[in-house]
Amino acid sequence: MTRVIHTGDTHLGYQQYHLPQRREDFLDAFRQVAADAVEQEVDAVVHAGDLFHDRRPTLPDIMGALSVLRELEDAGIPFLAVVGNHESKRDAQWLDLFESLGLATRLGAEPVPVGNVAVYGLDFVARAEREDLDYEFASHDCEYAALVSHGLFQPFDHGDWDVRDVLAGSAVRFDAALLGDDHTPQTKRVEKPHDAWLTYCGSTERASADERENRGYNLVVFEDNLPETPANGVDIRRRALDTRRFVFVDVELAPGEGVERVRERVTQEELTDAVVVVSIAGEGKP
Repeated sequence: MTRVIHTGDTHLGYQQYHLPQRREDFLDAFRQVAADAVEQEVDAVVHAGDLFHDRRPTLPDIMGALSVLRELEDAGIPFLAVVGNHESKRDAQWLDLFESLGLATRLGAEPVPVGNVAVYGLDFVARAEREDLDYEFASHDCEYAALVSHGLFQPFDHGDWDVRDVLAGSAVRFDAALLGDDHTPQTKRVEKPHDAWLTYCGSTERASADERENRGYNLVVFEDNLPETPANGVDIRRRALDTRRFVFVDVELAPGEGVERVRERVTQEELTDAVVVVSIAGEGKP
């Protein structure tokens, strides 16, 4: 049995709302993922891209990432990752630096064995470069194979690239595609071209007010002989993170109502240490 944490879209360095506290929140969420990995003694942490929010992270952001990766390295847990669109550079990637330090592995066309799973990677690919892309993944002798990639893929909503085309173009039969870029956690099973699970782990912190669901990551288990054997031997479970609370206050203004109604509605909520998002609709005063 092989157990991996599938995470991504950590967006380290994002100073949301120009608040230093929010910058720390994104690092804290990544620390929680690593702490859970150590506590649960998983076989690897797989990151599906956008480790950083910006292709030019600051030195504190880089040092923060290094400290988390060292925690994993000290526990003997490999960190396997691909490059996302936010952090992608024209020259060497930050992930290459971490790999040179022995703290990470950049996934690609060669399989990286983790227990009984061969793990491959496909970095974010710009739309103009997809048509000429060759899916020349090397063969493996593991029981399962998983592809880690970053992008907005069909058959999920808002996808502009069908992950089934990637699977069909590969000589390797994949049992799971562990995806990043879409911050909404969601999972689908497809039977063609392969019987495979497709899953987005979602972001580890709320990068926008649209992300109302709790943040977290996936725990993925590869094993045929589980008590409740899942389809094709891949079991995906959602795990929550304890991130800063977002309080969403929706106010519907009746005719004649204005700012006082908004204030009244907001004060009905417990707001300590929370990010508060107020949405106003209705026929009230401007």
